[in-house]
Amino acid sequence: MNQERLMKVLCGPVITEKSTMIGEKHNQLAFVVIPDATKAEVKAAVEKLFNVKVESVQILNTKGKQKRFGRFMGKRSDVRKAYVALAEGQEINFAQEVK
Repeated sequence: MNQERLMKVLCGPVITEKSTMIGEKHNQLAFVVIPDATKAEVKAAVEKLFNVKVESVQILNTKGKQKRFGRFMGKRSDVRKAYVALAEGQEINFAQEVK
């Protein structure tokens, strides 16, 4: 795979209560990915960037909600998320990774 593309596939981690519970229960992490990312690209990108072994990847698309901004109606952006299951004994600590 193209190394340059792999560096652009992951936009960032999803740090919420729900993603934290999933991480503790199923050893999974949630990432926001680019709209045309595939499971194979996400797996390769996580393994390359964090030096961990990925077991499986699940991808979902979240449609943006209609919201009101003052008098005007607007729409939030659509988001594509990837839930990455790490192999047994593997973990990523985002607090340590950032320097």
